[in-house]
Amino acid sequence: MTVQNEAPAAGAEEALEVWIDQDLCTGDGICVQYAPEVFELDIDGLAYVKSADDELLQEPGATTPVPLPLLRDVVDSAKECPGDCIHVRRVGDGVEVYGPDAE
Repeated sequence: MTVQNEAPAAGAEEALEVWIDQDLCTGDGICVQYAPEVFELDIDGLAYVKSADDELLQEPGATTPVPLPLLRDVVDSAKECPGDCIHVRRVGDGVEVYGPDAE
């Protein structure tokens, strides 16, 4: 009998990216408190993601990779966000695994 490996949990070994819908952002800054390496509030009072080089990405829908050591902090940010505006999805197929549109 052959035993097959089970598929990893959502996002467990796959590359993930995160983006913020600024139209829904309330500017509370909870995401920045959880993961300041990934999120930043801009002078407009809204949160944005940052590039790996710490550059603020202000283009609508801009994404940044989720560093594995920060995955828990990014997921907690998405769960606690009062605006439900943080989206974490798999890079490979674009499926949202954490956030308001996650299945």
